[in-house]
Amino acid sequence: MAGTFEDSSTFKNQCEVVRTGTDSEGNPFPDQSGSTLEENFWLRSWSHETYLWNREIEDQDPGDFNSPVAYFPELKTFERTASGEFKDDFHFSQPTSEFLEQRNNEPSSGYGARFIAVNGQNTPPRDFRVLYTESDSPASDVVNGQVNFPRGTKILEVDGVSAVNSNDVDALNNGLFPSTAGETHTFVVQDVGSTSSRTITLTSEDIAPKPVNRTKVLNMPNGDKVGYMLFNTFSPFASEKSLADAFANLSAQGIDDLVLDMRYNGGGLLAVAAQLSYMVAGDARTDGKTFELLQYNEDAMGTNPTNDSNEQVEPIPFIDEGVGFSVPEGQKLSTVNLPRIFILSTGNTCSASEAVINGLRGIDVEIILIGDITCGKPYGFLPTGNCGETYYTIQFRGINDKGFGDYSDGFVPEDNNFNFGERVKGCTIGDDIENELGDTNEALLETALFYRENGSCPTTSGAKISQQVNSKVQYNSEFALIPPQERPERSVLMNNRDVTLPDGYRFKN
Repeated sequence: MAGTFEDSSTFKNQCEVVRTGTDSEGNPFPDQSGSTLEENFWLRSWSHETYLWNREIEDQDPGDFNSPVAYFPELKTFERTASGEFKDDFHFSQPTSEFLEQRNNEPSSGYGARFIAVNGQNTPPRDFRVLYTESDSPASDVVNGQVNFPRGTKILEVDGVSAVNSNDVDALNNGLFPSTAGETHTFVVQDVGSTSSRTITLTSEDIAPKPVNRTKVLNMPNGDKVGYMLFNTFSPFASEKSLADAFANLSAQGIDDLVLDMRYNGGGLLAVAAQLSYMVAGDARTDGKTFELLQYNEDAMGTNPTNDSNEQVEPIPFIDEGVGFSVPEGQKLSTVNLPRIFILSTGNTCSASEAVINGLRGIDVEIILIGDITCGKPYGFLPTGNCGETYYTIQFRGINDKGFGDYSDGFVPEDNNFNFGERVKGCTIGDDIENELGDTNEALLETALFYRENGSCPTTSGAKISQQVNSKVQYNSEFALIPPQERPERSVLMNNRDVTLPDGYRFKN
């Protein structure tokens, strides 16, 4: 009956296809014999109970859909923000087996390079480039004094097939995205600033990307030390240790400022975002303060509808210790204890990354935003699996210690001409792929250092601005040579705000 909802537990784990045995984490499958209709009814009730905008879902008959994956996209709001963007543009699902692989940072085959298409062009003529590489990978290896895939390298050919003009998509994908370790492929590439080409041969390996891609300390002419960190994801669980180790290093070196590069960081674990924010701001600024308070749908009446506790939602503090993802629970975290931070951003800076910006602003840590408007996602979820599929539906929005959380059109550098969003001190500048990340000649980092010295944004004559990439388009075309209907998405965990915690951990307010 439309408008009448049985409890979701009535339909939970009632599956058309019953899995047997255990999952990759050793947990027995909870599946019981059921049907597609029961899976759809579970989705309907679960969405009504937990979705942030549950009153905006059109209640459609679950029997009209032949699979839960087909039904799920309808269980959301289709309202728009002030700027005309969809209010919920973050509604996903994926096979649970893939979710578990990503959560545990299981390696996948590749060269350790992330590729992009300049301006999102996925049809000939293409301009396909290397965005960044992982350390200790085939892409970053040095052969005859030359890095295999420096940032900005243009891919001309893959196994003799033109990456610029060919329509042989299968050959290009097979070479760029090898399915297994040990595959050998040959590339013709052109380096930034060069008119000639070179040929390299790479063998794929199983590679687990590092959340903190690189860290360095820049020595300024006046003797100050400026830390730089390229941080690409708050997930998987390994991100906790990766950040803790990086901040311990920066703290030991006594930095005076920090440039946190989150231009490609789509989000992840909210607890790790609370840890990072503590490691920036230190004890005195964060003591007794709220990092983020989660607000659920109106029907939840201040409780968390994703569990059965019926307890009032408690604020998430700035976390000063390990929580047990990959740092032992209770182990004290290091801090650089800074009153301000420079954050490098693009349209791919999203969710948990924006929670850091908002959380620190809530305790008056000064944010200097360099780059482009962030994605605008003050929302999050608890990934929930049923019958082999894991669903991500927006279940809460987060507000900071001052009660602010309205940035669905993004954080906007103050010199930007966009008429919506939440304005923040800083400078608008496009992503620069001509210079390596962490190089002081790279446009975003160069601009941050200029602002640090002068207290204002540079003019085009005041700083060297290299060739730039359209940062609002390119990230949706990461796998630009794959037809859109077959294109694999980046990990959902890496592009959202995930409230998962280790079993048994409780926030210590």
